[in-house]
Amino acid sequence: MIKFALAGNPNCGKTTLFNSLTGSTAHVGNWPGVTVDKREGIYKKCEEPVSVIDLPGIYSLSPYTPEEVIARKYILDEKPDCVINIVDATNLERNLYLTTQIMEIDVPMVIALNMIDALEKAGDKIDAKELEKRLNIPVVKISALKEQGLDELMKRAYEASKIERKGETVLGESALKHLIGDVRIALSGQNVENPLFHAVKLVEGDELEVSAHKETLPMIDEFKKTFKDDVFGTDFEALIADGRYKYISGKFSPVLKRKSEAKFVESRSDKADKVITHRVWGIPIFLLVLFAIFHLTFSENFLYLGSIFNLPTLEDAGLINAEGEAINYGVRWLACIYDGAVYSPGVIFNNIWNDMIVGELFGFIQGGVENSGMSEWATGLINNGIIDGVSSVLSFLPWILTLFLFFSILEDSGYMARIAFILDKMFRKFGLSGRAFMPMIMGFGCSVPAIINTRTLADEKERTATIRVIPFFSCGAKLPILTAIAGGIVAYFGVGNADIITYGMYLLGILTAVLSVLIMRGTTLKGETPPFIMELPAYHAPQFKNLMLHLWDKTKHFVKKAFTIIIASTIVIWVLTHFSFNWKYLADEQINQSIMAGISQLFQPIFTPLGFGSQLGEYGWVFVVGAIAGLIAKENVIATFATLGACLVAVAGLDITGLDINSEDGIDAVRAMIQVTGIGVPGLIAYIAFNMTTIPCFAAVATAKAELGSKSRYKLTLLFWLLTSYIVSSLVYTVGSWPWCAVLWAAALAGVIAFIVVRNKNVKIKE
Repeated sequence: MIKFALAGNPNCGKTTLFNSLTGSTAHVGNWPGVTVDKREGIYKKCEEPVSVIDLPGIYSLSPYTPEEVIARKYILDEKPDCVINIVDATNLERNLYLTTQIMEIDVPMVIALNMIDALEKAGDKIDAKELEKRLNIPVVKISALKEQGLDELMKRAYEASKIERKGETVLGESALKHLIGDVRIALSGQNVENPLFHAVKLVEGDELEVSAHKETLPMIDEFKKTFKDDVFGTDFEALIADGRYKYISGKFSPVLKRKSEAKFVESRSDKADKVITHRVWGIPIFLLVLFAIFHLTFSENFLYLGSIFNLPTLEDAGLINAEGEAINYGVRWLACIYDGAVYSPGVIFNNIWNDMIVGELFGFIQGGVENSGMSEWATGLINNGIIDGVSSVLSFLPWILTLFLFFSILEDSGYMARIAFILDKMFRKFGLSGRAFMPMIMGFGCSVPAIINTRTLADEKERTATIRVIPFFSCGAKLPILTAIAGGIVAYFGVGNADIITYGMYLLGILTAVLSVLIMRGTTLKGETPPFIMELPAYHAPQFKNLMLHLWDKTKHFVKKAFTIIIASTIVIWVLTHFSFNWKYLADEQINQSIMAGISQLFQPIFTPLGFGSQLGEYGWVFVVGAIAGLIAKENVIATFATLGACLVAVAGLDITGLDINSEDGIDAVRAMIQVTGIGVPGLIAYIAFNMTTIPCFAAVATAKAELGSKSRYKLTLLFWLLTSYIVSSLVYTVGSWPWCAVLWAAALAGVIAFIVVRNKNVKIKE
């Protein structure tokens, strides 16, 4: 199968083009030897199938970042049949810098002038035929977002792949042209492939080339003795970069005709940025946007139509019978949307999924198991262990996808890049650049790619600090914990609002991250904050197809985890809670005699300062089990609650009325655990805080280990997660139980900050 590689700058529309070309055939893996994502898919409309590889977004082929090394090695070593260089037509000069480097490699090449629709909408024009003539490379106008020109692009790329191409350079007018030519001849004599590219990079002093071609270095050193530029001296790298930009400006820029050359025309993005990136209002607007997302996802009182128009609830209207059931199928659908108030989109999606799909399906399966004549232990394992556990996890899929959809919209629209820009000034006070915000915000989706994304950070200490706080930005797997416990608090105690509690816990995670970075960058990971330069992409409407592919990828991973790791975990937990140490089968009401109870009760006292330890009595260990199960996968916490909740209902002598443990949202399982253990609101909030900030799932831990490199840093990171979660949870519980403790915690924090300030002043004096 022939291979095409997509290469381009960040924010040039490369990923959108990849998704448009490959669609459902796309899959994600890792590049050999590294944990950076490798995206590959199949394009089927050419004369033969084409494997499309999405290279990391880069600005050059110099080895300054892992992404640049990956892209460079792939083109040089894997020898794709064609490189499609995506160029942002609205930023032609800057994007062509990478183009001039790829041109120097002996590889077929096509230029995709992307975002041509946005350029022409602004009244500007690019003469593609003239640009193609000057580059001597095929040029095709496209709009990846609107899927325009893609067939022509792939047709010309396919044609180009059948024709051998030798590298060409734009440095023919450079003062170094003779040196580059001599080095090229020398490398050709050594049978080096792509001699022009290697010659240019060797003259630049590229560290990879210097180590690979030491025998050719004397030629460059001799030339330096007789050469000195008036501006750059003997800095050949700067001289070559200057030569590229001069050539681009003189030869390629004329093909771009601006609507107004003399007068600057303020774009809509510029006007929007005056408000969104405002130094005062930028962060409050971001917090309001976050609140709106959580309200749209979790609120059961999205629109108060009942109060506004005096509309009745379904029960008042007689549409719900005495048993609390809808009188017909149509009312069941209506109940998913309205009951005195219109639910938020996330809740509507959740109700339809759980009431009409998951509930019906798993209820039917459980009924069949009940009537199958299986033994009691087998029925319990399947229904209460496997099905209840898996269904409780799958029940949160609508909320996770809704939240992920909103964050994807913010990212694809260009808003998240603005937030990184806004936060850069604030982050610098804590020793981080705004660039660190991008992997942090990715943590809301999943910690694994977020930790991987820290490779874009140049400073090792900054990377370590960022990796350590990424799990505090709660991923989708932690969302079921937040929503189930928040719902349980509202349902049992009648206080608060589920979406407000959830929003507050997300803010707690962000605050914990900021304070942790302040302490780390002021003590053990102190260092210079690297400069932060980034391009703010123009605002644009996210592509529907692109969003759906993101959601589909998220769904696949979530469902795969539910039917692998979660099933295995729920089976283990069910077995350990239904068998004694002599492997005697125990009924649900005998769980305190189980293996799980015996082991968990040993650890229960450790969690007493956190509010879910010894003070909860003989059944308090159930919260310990959930927290430990969450170390494997955070979804396990709610799956564990479903398994244990069914047992607690069966405990003799307990008055658990009005509860449906088999309900898919996990809230009633939490209510049962509250009633049995006597845990209070502070303990429950502390439990959420612990699961949000403690050691993340196994996959994230393994990724952190690979990215940190050093064993000592890895072990310290594990210790950091444990200590942070213990301290934060203790703070939440003690302040929630005894508000006066806030004074003690504030004094402790002030003492830590004072210690950092004094320590840093002493260090500066010594220096």
